[in-house]
Amino acid sequence: MTWTLMVHGGAGRIDRDALTPAMDAGARAGLAQALDAGAAVLAAGGDALDAVQAAVEVLEDDPHFNAGRGAVLTFDGQIEHDAAIMDGRDRNAGAVAGIAGTRHPVALARAVMEHSPHVFLAGSGANSFSREQGVEQIDPDWFVLPERRAQLAKMKADKDWFDVDMKYGTVGAVARDAAGHVAAATSTGGVTGKRWGRIGDTPMIGAGTFADDRACAVSCTGSGEFFLRESVAREIAARIRLAGEIPEQAAATVLAGVRAMGGTGGVIVCPSNGDPVWHFNTLGMYRGTVSATARTVAIYGDE
Repeated sequence: MTWTLMVHGGAGRIDRDALTPAMDAGARAGLAQALDAGAAVLAAGGDALDAVQAAVEVLEDDPHFNAGRGAVLTFDGQIEHDAAIMDGRDRNAGAVAGIAGTRHPVALARAVMEHSPHVFLAGSGANSFSREQGVEQIDPDWFVLPERRAQLAKMKADKDWFDVDMKYGTVGAVARDAAGHVAAATSTGGVTGKRWGRIGDTPMIGAGTFADDRACAVSCTGSGEFFLRESVAREIAARIRLAGEIPEQAAATVLAGVRAMGGTGGVIVCPSNGDPVWHFNTLGMYRGTVSATARTVAIYGDE
């Protein structure tokens, strides 16, 4: 069994006209750094769970993506992070939503999984748990970028401020370690201008994040309302495990269902056996993969 890791940094209206050379280079560098962090764990014989957390933490610190530092702002101009992590060995999982002040939301999701009797914590309770567990805290202002404030102002000036076809900068990682175990992790700031405590698919186990050694690990990015309704991550895994579909077929079929409802986005899938795959129905998706023998970083649909 060989180890492998795949990461994503969001999907949407991403083409060469939309990105400056500096944005392109910065995003590629961030993806490469995330691959390096996860690969270091796997190459040393480490667990897939540790690898996906390491990769996602890098992307959470990178302002090119909508997670951690650089996350989009709510309608009221605040930061509300969501994240989840799942271990394919026993399907243990942890998730958080609507949190603020934790530097790495994925680390808090892992703490929920390992140090609480629960799977999912949200809001003030999750923030309190984070402090009690000693998960690294940071001033909430550190997360906020001036361009995100400008983005929010522009959206609020538009009557159609909720755009289901925007760029989704959610980050995620899936991996298989040398022992054949899989894991997935996903982290996001949600969508610009979200209101009323909105939560998307990212922290929902089975919708935006799922891992099962009997099938695969999946991390999603896209229009969360539709990914929730389709239970995208779990549906892909079920098609692989129960219907015997290959990962490419399962991912394409499920995303076709999302598209039929009006949603867009992408997925990365790491099967328990075989090569990892990505699939998206948008112009582009920030993505990368690495194994002991190969490495790829890409953004646009024609790469």
